[in-house]
Amino acid sequence: MSINLEKPRKRSNLLSQRLFIAGLFLSLLLLQACSNAGGESTGAQTTTTKANATEAKGNVKPVLNYGFIGTNDLNLPGGPEGWGLYKGIIQEELKKHGITEVKWTGFPNGPDLTESLISGRLDLGSMGDTPSIIAYASGAKIRLITQGSTNSIGYLLGKKDGPKTLSELKGKTIAIQKGSFMHRYVVGLLKDAGITDYKLVHMRIPDAKAALARGDVDAMTNNTTQGALEQIEEGFTHLDDATKHPHLKGSGTTVASDEYLASFSDFPKVWNDARKKALADLKQHEEEYYEFIAQLQGQSVEIVKQTNPISAIKEEPFTEEGLELLEGTKDFLVDEKLAKKNFEINDWVLR
Repeated sequence: MSINLEKPRKRSNLLSQRLFIAGLFLSLLLLQACSNAGGESTGAQTTTTKANATEAKGNVKPVLNYGFIGTNDLNLPGGPEGWGLYKGIIQEELKKHGITEVKWTGFPNGPDLTESLISGRLDLGSMGDTPSIIAYASGAKIRLITQGSTNSIGYLLGKKDGPKTLSELKGKTIAIQKGSFMHRYVVGLLKDAGITDYKLVHMRIPDAKAALARGDVDAMTNNTTQGALEQIEEGFTHLDDATKHPHLKGSGTTVASDEYLASFSDFPKVWNDARKKALADLKQHEEEYYEFIAQLQGQSVEIVKQTNPISAIKEEPFTEEGLELLEGTKDFLVDEKLAKKNFEINDWVLR
């Protein structure tokens, strides 16, 4: 008796094909569901461009480590950067690009800040131009992304019953913060005055004030109008300040590490756009901003309006005036061998 197996085979093949098609269709549905779920998880980035969202997911570190100069109860810098962090404006803007947290740290001086940048503990830092130039000239892998101000004033104060003129500083000891814009100011000042016989000692301002009061040093530099005025009222001599020497004024710089920029090439624009938004906001709330700065510096609002006018804040990342000041500062530091090597400012600036 013969058995016809042809029909069962055909039915079996047909059933296998149908099962394969059904499985393939189910897989496609699962893939689509996963894709939709992934899209929903990045909903916070819907205001960014597709390219930025892709970059943020792939390369941008979620935490930005930012350093600034200054110590105060609020642990914040001044200017648009401080206001933007204080109000959450900068954090909100950075979130659009994948940065979900900003950690900021105050430093007593520029050299300490640049050391943290070089070691990788910071991604970004704001400080005076002198320490950032010295660091870059020494080989630090950092780029200049913003020059936020060009009106930093250094003051030179003499001890009570001490030198009354610059010429009387010959052979004397002056306390400075090594590597700061005040260091550059006092060296340039004495050079212009033809004074070469003097001694510089590195001290932070609180220590220098105490040393000046004891008479351990003959003069010191200070970097705030209010601080200098208080010392003058106490009987210390106002020997000079940079308002009389525009070429010796300092500027504020913000630099980012090459390592961080390699992971987020659009960061300079993102940061400067956020900074500009914070500046626009503080201009709409001038009195509140001055109260904020007064709290940071422990000064009266009236004094703050004179020493930290909003009009002095630069809106654009760079200006021709500012770059010329940087060039002069850099040339001076190189000539005085405070900066290890010369370089082109345009090679350092990242626009």
